[in-house]
Amino acid sequence: MKPLKKAIIFDAGALISLSMNGLTNELVKLKKIFDGSFLITNQVKSEVIDKPLTIKSFELEAFRTKKLLDDGILELADDYGFDNCKVEEKAREIMRFANSFFQGPKGPVNIMHLGEASCLALSKMLNDKKINNVIVIDERTTRILVEKPENLEELLSRKLHIRIKTIKKNFEYFKNFRVIRSVELMYVAWKKGLVEIKDGVLLLDALLWALKSKGCSVSGEEIEEIKKLR
Repeated sequence: MKPLKKAIIFDAGALISLSMNGLTNELVKLKKIFDGSFLITNQVKSEVIDKPLTIKSFELEAFRTKKLLDDGILELADDYGFDNCKVEEKAREIMRFANSFFQGPKGPVNIMHLGEASCLALSKMLNDKKINNVIVIDERTTRILVEKPENLEELLSRKLHIRIKTIKKNFEYFKNFRVIRSVELMYVAWKKGLVEIKDGVLLLDALLWALKSKGCSVSGEEIEEIKKLR
């Protein structure tokens, strides 16, 4: 079993955003300077490679991501001894827990899917082993569940156009995870000069808005704040 120092765990949405924006080369360069591993779960692999390879309109992105896996840029968690059955068991437990927090007119509101939950499950297993890790997740709901769960009721009500009630408030479990988005990851790539095009802050602005347009949950105000970090 390979040793694992630290890890970045990728959710499906973030990988899709990066692939659709042609930023897989930047991911390769980031991996070369990162003293750790880029991990995906088998559940995420199913979402970004296995299923899309059977759909003509999604094949290209799937091949791009598969190449990252074939070249060892991305690695499966079970390569490091994390049993897929245990990851999925923990993921389903987390998913059931998360999906019991909120109630709509027709019953509980599902806020988390298996791929996202598997990333949290793997992160939990790494935390238990004292291995430093962060999850790259572009989807807003799961990220807010980790960072500001008290804001979720209003967010879901607006998003779904129905009245949502919080029926459980024990969000403490989700405070033990660290999450970033593809925009923060590509900010690091830009800051370190790893982006092939060199055009200063104009390029950074283009990168961030491109990721936003392909599914990364980031506001225009947040983009301006990220640009100030330079």
